[in-house]
Amino acid sequence: MTAGLIAIAAAIAIAISTIGPGLGQGKAAAKAMEAIARQPEASGTIRTSLILALAFMESLTIYGLLIAIMLVGQV
Repeated sequence: MTAGLIAIAAAIAIAISTIGPGLGQGKAAAKAMEAIARQPEASGTIRTSLILALAFMESLTIYGLLIAIMLVGQV
């Protein structure tokens, strides 16, 4: 019973930690492309900011993966 609940918790942790950053990355990339289309001369600054934001979002996904791994290790 407990092992099943831990497995479900790990699955939920992975699902939530990938859906949120995935949606955020899509929205951030869309807005960055829109900003570059409006101001092509600022593309370098926009691109740098986008890459930093995507890296931070990806780190949230990795934290969710680590939590899931720790939960599965308890089984």
